[in-house]
Amino acid sequence: MRARDLAVDYPSVDIDSDALEAARLMAEHKLPALLVLDTDGAPAAILPASQMIKTLVPAYVIEDPALAAVVDEQHADQLCRALAGRRVRDCLSSRALRPPVAAPDDTALEVAALMAQVRSPLVAVVGAGTTGTGRQQQGGVPRLLGVIAASHLLERLLGEIGDT
Repeated sequence: MRARDLAVDYPSVDIDSDALEAARLMAEHKLPALLVLDTDGAPAAILPASQMIKTLVPAYVIEDPALAAVVDEQHADQLCRALAGRRVRDCLSSRALRPPVAAPDDTALEVAALMAQVRSPLVAVVGAGTTGTGRQQQGGVPRLLGVIAASHLLERLLGEIGDT
């Protein structure tokens, strides 16, 4: 099984997308993370849901979690207002790295090893660029073919075990 066979369409956002809309997308689809694309449509970062939640929590509560107990429910319900007017780029950690990228011909084990090495819930599958006719060309702009989520890869690997 190759990466191109495992890759699926996966929700992504542009780095300048509205942060609140990105959070809603995560919540509605119960996504562990979003793939963030740069202005050219190339994978730029992975935005984990946990990082989005961290954006919502006031810094003073992160520094002293005991303070969370004194914030009443009315104020807690308004945490999402922290995303108003913000962009996805504002929610990314300063230590955010480029997302792991697999080539279309990488094997499932190569993808699994990459995922394990960088502890990422997502791997972007990127192929060579194409011409206007859709034919592959050398040196073309790489294009996103799809994403492999850890849960999907695990499901496929477990399926392979069950088939033996």
